[in-house]
Amino acid sequence: MTFRLLPAVAAALLCAPFAASAQGLFGQALTGQTTHDMPAACDNAHFLADQQGLEQSGPTRIDLPEHLCGQVLAISPKAKRTRSGWHGYFYVSVGQGVSIRIVSDLDEMNAPQWPWVNKGDQVEVQGRYYYDSLRRQGVDWTHHGTSRKWRWPGYVVVNGTRYQ
Repeated sequence: MTFRLLPAVAAALLCAPFAASAQGLFGQALTGQTTHDMPAACDNAHFLADQQGLEQSGPTRIDLPEHLCGQVLAISPKAKRTRSGWHGYFYVSVGQGVSIRIVSDLDEMNAPQWPWVNKGDQVEVQGRYYYDSLRRQGVDWTHHGTSRKWRWPGYVVVNGTRYQ
């Protein structure tokens, strides 16, 4: 009888850590839906904490809602075509010596021809933070659309003018 229970007990013990981590990293459910809410206002400290957490844990395939503000440090003057359309890129200082890449889907945004942001502009950005690696991270989904997997419409405000 004892030998028959041993495999069942071993299986239960092996599964216990998975059940305990069912909420995943940073409170995200394992289904890909996040339990985080989009900050109502710019919250660079929240972003920096999320970034630091992902840098410590490594890539997790978790996308986080972020609402950032800062000064534009650099722009890519030419739009680039990717498999998902035309995109414009710029970098924003979010404090503590950190900058983050902002990705704008120009096919989805109601904005003038790229570039509609300049170095030194003050911006507010709402979008999806992705972390693939230390060198491949940024904020995308900065346009008005949503999807089954992303429920927050994004936008970029440049010197008071809103583009979405």
